[in-house]
Amino acid sequence: MFVSIVNTPRDYAWGSSTAIPELLGTPDTDEPQAELWLGAHPGSPSRVVDTALTGGATDLAAWIAADPARALGKGTSLPYLLKILAAAHPLSLQAHPSREIAQEGFDRENAAGVPLDAPHRNYKDAHHKPEIIVALSPTFEALCGFRPLVEVREIVDLLVMIDGSQVAPRWELYGPMVHLLEDSVTEHETDAEVLESVVAWVLGGGPEVEALVGHLVRTTEKALHPAHAHLTDPYTPSLETVVRLHEEYPGDPGIIISILLNRVTLTAGQALYLPAGNIHAYLRGLGVELMAASDNVLRGGLTPKHIDVPELLQVLDFDSIAVPYLEPTSPVPGLQLFQPDIDDFVLARIEVGEDVASVAYPPRGAAIAICIEGSVTLSGATGSITLERGDSVFITPQEGELTATGTGVVFLAAPGE
Repeated sequence: MFVSIVNTPRDYAWGSSTAIPELLGTPDTDEPQAELWLGAHPGSPSRVVDTALTGGATDLAAWIAADPARALGKGTSLPYLLKILAAAHPLSLQAHPSREIAQEGFDRENAAGVPLDAPHRNYKDAHHKPEIIVALSPTFEALCGFRPLVEVREIVDLLVMIDGSQVAPRWELYGPMVHLLEDSVTEHETDAEVLESVVAWVLGGGPEVEALVGHLVRTTEKALHPAHAHLTDPYTPSLETVVRLHEEYPGDPGIIISILLNRVTLTAGQALYLPAGNIHAYLRGLGVELMAASDNVLRGGLTPKHIDVPELLQVLDFDSIAVPYLEPTSPVPGLQLFQPDIDDFVLARIEVGEDVASVAYPPRGAAIAICIEGSVTLSGATGSITLERGDSVFITPQEGELTATGTGVVFLAAPGE
């Protein structure tokens, strides 16, 4: 069965007022449109267009609760949440817990009587929240994961050299970040332990941290002068991010943390995979985001919201990593599959037209599709539906293998393998 669904984009302040309407051909409200949620998450479940198909249920969450066998085939909840995300301003630095940490934290806060809607609550459910983002805009900018420590040292050494301050030796200017300036760590201190100690110190706040944020911003502005262009490459984007974050969140300790992280610019079609423990922040751009259906977020800066430093330190993976690109596979022409090493979800990009007349794809369970370009007809075992740009649909497992025809592009989310 094909069940047409709609939703109202979330109006978070960091959202773009134009990107989602321009992509989907929907009305421009002149207000931020940050995220369009497609799924059954209770925070914003998709609304059902024709309630006669769902026994009167007005949204996916209510229908699945009332008739999970018909909606899902098996199980009692949809394991993923599909989003269109449009960032005009940076999101908060954040990370998500593993299954084990989420379960323990959820049980602990329940036992302590912390209300689910309390602003200081860390765990809203007992689930992990891995996610992927696929860029739709020409560029999509992000911070993700701790960069190699040698790169952090190079950035700080560069700033110290350009600063040229004679007020104090560099270790006095940069306080506990002296670890990042040393040629090597001791045999008792790994790179991850160094990064953890620096992050703990930064998020602890206080006059020294406030002074370092100010000094870092002033020195970075100096470093970005055209006269130093030959020195700042390839770290110019990281330095520009420091200045931009200061404009958006003046004095925030997360500005310091930003130089510890990989600075990434995706081009359209490129993707990132952000597993449990990966600290990240989307900076600017439009993309398709797919995640496990959880609302567990531990924040680490660039936000006025609650930051639980000890809990965040427990969740974070401090190992330095390469940029976590997720390369798609293409089993047949016109089909790309973005499949991380988890069983919660897979994201399919289907493009049909003059070169590829039809694409067949068998989702492993209940699927959600959204058309972002042209007109695409999806056909299954019992029916079919034509999606125009901006249309979205919930597809029950009884449809089996789907065949896409027409001229356009559809993204389709389904349970992973």
